[in-house]
Amino acid sequence: MSDIASAIRPSIVMTIGFTLLCGIAYPLAVTGVGQAVMPNQANGSLIVDDAGTVIGSELIGQSFAKPGYFHSRPSAAGKDGYDASASSGSNLSPGSKDLHDRIAKDVAAAHKAGIATVPADMVTTSASGLDPDINPDNALAQAPRIARARGISVARVNDLIDKTEAGKLIGFIGEPRVNVLALNRQLDAMSATKAR
Repeated sequence: MSDIASAIRPSIVMTIGFTLLCGIAYPLAVTGVGQAVMPNQANGSLIVDDAGTVIGSELIGQSFAKPGYFHSRPSAAGKDGYDASASSGSNLSPGSKDLHDRIAKDVAAAHKAGIATVPADMVTTSASGLDPDINPDNALAQAPRIARARGISVARVNDLIDKTEAGKLIGFIGEPRVNVLALNRQLDAMSATKAR
């Protein structure tokens, strides 16, 4: 009997030890370092308005449908899109009729809105369905609609896009992009006419 107890004891001690180390000490250490070194990122890169209310995150896309705002990429995350608890793409194959029909409908809507050359990210979803950024070409294509809705010049909207554009990460990773929420907040700040 003592042989069994001496054989089980190290297993129990190791289980308790690794639970304390990996389940409590390590998460607390990582959380502490994150809060000390990068508190904004550790807390979700949240964006707050002047009243201190959280209005979004730099990392999570959201839907904007009014004509005076930049519109995000389409989203397949959740029933109505942009649902962070259901992050995913549509999982439709490139040959899917449903995907083809949705994209064709979105392209037709873009053409009807006066966009001659439709950027790919204006009609396609991202893999997560929560992409907060759009391609600068997408933003520039939306500029005339936003300028009309807000009563400002297209040049002023294009200047805002240029100032907000983020380049490739460390010069070679990814593509140039603009954050939709950041653009829309700056539009509200610069425009006397709020989006209708």
